[in-house]
Amino acid sequence: MRKALHFGAGNIGRGFVAEILHKSGYEVVFADVMDSIISELQKTSTYTVTEVGAEGEHSNKITNYRAINSKTNEADVIKEIEEADIVTCAVGPNILKFIAPVIAKGIEGRKVEKPLAVIACENAIGATDTLASHIKEEKNTPQHRLGDLDRRARFANSAIDRIVPKQDENAGLNVKIESFFEWVVDKSPFHGHDHPNLHGVKWVDDLTPYIERKLYTVNTGHAAAAYYGHIRGKETIHAAMADKEIHNIVQAALRETSHLIVNKHGITVQDQKDYVDKIVKRISNPHLEDVVERVGRAPLRKLSRKERFIGPASELRERGDNVEALLGAVEMAFRFQNVEGDEESAELAKIVKEHSAEDVVSKVCGLEKGHALYKDIVKVVTKVQGTGSKA
Repeated sequence: MRKALHFGAGNIGRGFVAEILHKSGYEVVFADVMDSIISELQKTSTYTVTEVGAEGEHSNKITNYRAINSKTNEADVIKEIEEADIVTCAVGPNILKFIAPVIAKGIEGRKVEKPLAVIACENAIGATDTLASHIKEEKNTPQHRLGDLDRRARFANSAIDRIVPKQDENAGLNVKIESFFEWVVDKSPFHGHDHPNLHGVKWVDDLTPYIERKLYTVNTGHAAAAYYGHIRGKETIHAAMADKEIHNIVQAALRETSHLIVNKHGITVQDQKDYVDKIVKRISNPHLEDVVERVGRAPLRKLSRKERFIGPASELRERGDNVEALLGAVEMAFRFQNVEGDEESAELAKIVKEHSAEDVVSKVCGLEKGHALYKDIVKVVTKVQGTGSKA
């Protein structure tokens, strides 16, 4: 039987990636540093993934998996990688550098003729490239072994899209997840070999349009609704989107990002409009019960240079286009401060309080002073500094 080693046994790992791997006929081996979740997986032979959509709920039983504590049993993880067909991860972009050394050791020890497929499933552009760059560092892979690395492993970027809402109390290993999903993977690294056969995955020659369309539509719209909803006391994304003013603000932001997507990637106006309509319907789904604080967490990452707000706004400004609605969303994101359970929101509050507006823009958003968007964001930060976290 084919084997997949997956780093990250959280809700995305168990509920999305492992479900697809399971449906594709793989034995799934989870690797994680969380003692409690690994212990539960080791003690339990099955868990349930419940898909939630406008049409109702559907449950799938996930079986044929194992779990390894990668903190205490690294050698076992390395052995699994040596024998695996595919390695995936859903650990967060900032954790990729920590899993790279063990993946590198597993790749180094491979004796299988077919190269290992490595696919990062993260909400970040070029996440697999980032992971590969860490694997290729000399401390992880000797320089003399890089020349024929593609004989042992192929690295493919991917774009994933699936909403994981707040989970039920005492759910245990069971996961509630949106029924809709999109997982698009770059097939170009697999030249000379067949790419993995994965249920429902779309393989493309150029991933960039899919990544940017998803990031600048799904993530931009979802986060804008969350930040405006938080400021206005809404509990869920559904409640925020039911507010006509917030709904219109989100639509305005997506009109701006759509203008960029259509002109940059050649997607037709109608196709992008249909995509936006589908996304707005998805994030407005009352069955997801998606809490605004969950969606808004990690504001520092979401305000960074290549992310959902600054990324499209910077390109639009470079083209001389309007970014008024995106600037409004950026302001609300900067006001997402000291939210319980979110360390980044506390760090954001500290940065905004202790630094000049110019330094905040450079530090948080990564914009240089000469950039067309720089002064706009400085004005936003100055306004936030004058009024605190309240609009």
